[in-house]
Amino acid sequence: MNAWTALLLRDLRLARRVGAGAELGLVFFLILVSLLPFAIGADQRFISRIAPAFLWLSALLATLLGLDRLLQADEEEGVLDQFLLSGTPLELIVLAKALAHWLVTGLPLSLAAPLLGLMLAIEPQAMAPLALSLLIGTPALTLIGLIGAALTVSLKRGGLLLSVLVLPLTVPTLIFGATLVKEAALGRPYTTPMMLLGGMTLLMLVIAPVSAAAALRHARQ
Repeated sequence: MNAWTALLLRDLRLARRVGAGAELGLVFFLILVSLLPFAIGADQRFISRIAPAFLWLSALLATLLGLDRLLQADEEEGVLDQFLLSGTPLELIVLAKALAHWLVTGLPLSLAAPLLGLMLAIEPQAMAPLALSLLIGTPALTLIGLIGAALTVSLKRGGLLLSVLVLPLTVPTLIFGATLVKEAALGRPYTTPMMLLGGMTLLMLVIAPVSAAAALRHARQ
């Protein structure tokens, strides 16, 4: 656990130094939200109707920032080889890296989303469910990205391929997250989409570290 905690703190420091911290994701998120009224007009009723899906899509794009460097920097510096030779299970190592990425991207976005939702005329009763949906669902986005990062780690310019691999897998999470916020805005119960969204995150929590570790081991064979 000491080694795992040290790795987590190391990745958090590195993310801060290279400029991939919370500020970058929040600024990117804010730019997307600010551009929407210019793109579709000032019809607040229409904006509020598409806002849940747009906020979730913006969160996905913000999460993709830095995913191509999630493992590639360690690959270029030979750190991944040291991880493979260490006594710490590789599954726990990649899980720590995914957690660090979520803490500097997904968590700040989840906390700031209600404030940005005000710019898109989201109903007040949907603000808390919006933050809740992102807190539950953004870890799934990061874990799906972890698999893509492991599959493209040996490629010099794997950012585009990573997006192609990851985006289709995120569709269920986007659907459940946007549906949760939409139902809350309409004053309807949102227990079912919340449970489905949590199920996706738990499923990826089991699958993603094992799959990413297997992909890294296969790349060394």
